[in-house]
Amino acid sequence: MSLSVDKVIDALLADTPDLVRWGGAVAKKLRTFNIALEGKSSGNANTDALTLADLTVQELVIAGLRDRSPILRECRIEAEEENGDLEVFNENGEYTIALDPIDGTKQFRDRTGNGYSVMIHLRDQSEVVFSLVYCPEDGPTGSWTLAYGETLKCGPDDTSVSAGECLKQMAPINIGQRPDSKKIYLIGFQTEDAANAKRVSEAGLEGFAPDETPGSIYPLLAKGDFCGSLIHSPNIYDYPVSKQIAKILGGNSVWVHNGEAVHFKETWMDDRASMLRLPGIVATADSDEKLKILVDLAKDWNPVRYND
Repeated sequence: MSLSVDKVIDALLADTPDLVRWGGAVAKKLRTFNIALEGKSSGNANTDALTLADLTVQELVIAGLRDRSPILRECRIEAEEENGDLEVFNENGEYTIALDPIDGTKQFRDRTGNGYSVMIHLRDQSEVVFSLVYCPEDGPTGSWTLAYGETLKCGPDDTSVSAGECLKQMAPINIGQRPDSKKIYLIGFQTEDAANAKRVSEAGLEGFAPDETPGSIYPLLAKGDFCGSLIHSPNIYDYPVSKQIAKILGGNSVWVHNGEAVHFKETWMDDRASMLRLPGIVATADSDEKLKILVDLAKDWNPVRYND
């Protein structure tokens, strides 16, 4: 029998907001201590950052998914770290729950900004159907970004009510009134992030390297502060959320070498960073016109992440 995606989404809406909020509170507290760990060796600081908070938040959220609605165990689980009771989930499930316990770990660890987040999403092999991102220190109370169906919400947390109630009360984004930005977030080009961001600006958009991006890309994209991203071999724990947001906004994510919509049928294991990635360079934007600019610019760039 095929798994009902609507029932899985209902379970995620009911069960994950408080788990993610609790995880964010733990991360915010742990951030006040020296919790850096060794473990990844890609040579890129944005990728290799690992902390005790990553492991702790993942343990908490995975345990909650395990113990809440039984339907969630019928999904595959993909988590950026290796800890937690991962084996209880169905490795052959039609739908995949993906977790990034701390997205933006380098910024989190080095205390250079507050754009880190706890995030979870649900997808099949073609599309992302549910995304939830919690940024514990985005603004005075933290912020939420939520996407499912045609619904896109983004706004401040309200700890006077439950996480689920806060999201329920939050008004959806009015796409017609959303600002029309030209800002593009770039990451994954190793030492060339800044140079490629300049090339994006010269092509008519505005490129931003990771250290220049003022927060998490997901609320920035949802609210219209940014219009998309250009990512080399994006990992499958956080990037897919951008694809879903862009599609709701009227855009998409495509591979620059052929302009085809991104799917999740082909991945590769980046042993240096200990994470699964999509091949090649992926452009994401809130309109076809901006996607064309990115594709035309980057279609002949090197699709290989590591040159050694």
